[in-house]
Amino acid sequence: MTVLHDRIEMAEESDELTLDAMFETLEKMPIPEGTKVEIVGGHIFMSPQRQTHWEIILGILEQLRDKYPIKRLASDVRIDFPGYLNGFACDVAALTERSVKDGNGRWRYQDVEFVAEVISKDTAANDYGPKKLAYATAGVPVYLIADPYQGKCHLFTKPKNGEYVSELSVAFGEDVNMTTTPLGLTLHTGDFPRD
Repeated sequence: MTVLHDRIEMAEESDELTLDAMFETLEKMPIPEGTKVEIVGGHIFMSPQRQTHWEIILGILEQLRDKYPIKRLASDVRIDFPGYLNGFACDVAALTERSVKDGNGRWRYQDVEFVAEVISKDTAANDYGPKKLAYATAGVPVYLIADPYQGKCHLFTKPKNGEYVSELSVAFGEDVNMTTTPLGLTLHTGDFPRD
């Protein structure tokens, strides 16, 4: 057993399991640098960032900088989303002009207008499943999945009743037209590497 397991087990017994308690315990653990840690549906996921992953994230961030000041962009920063124990570290998040941090100094999901997730093999099911559901439930207007294994971007828009009603798939190398979304821009994917 680990400290984390013991602490979570104790919290479950007392019905006090919270995202804050889980992250507090994780912050005390010797997690290797460059490892992304997030909690999806009460389950802890850790994955090392690969070079391909980072290049796509940077490519998205650089293009968002035309519209968003750095203070309205986040990468691998904890944002809590609706659902059971959902503390995500989105690969890229863009926040509205009116965005404010909550009482704990964290961004509020209500202010997120764009999320991008770059697929990792071990956590792909989260990005296509429970995280997509949480983003739609939260009303995030634009959700982009960049999948270097498929060599495609999947754009989800128009959240309604916990799901996205519009979906577009575009091969790497083609543009992702987001001019009719709150982002008002076209994402160029020509430099996105494949795995």
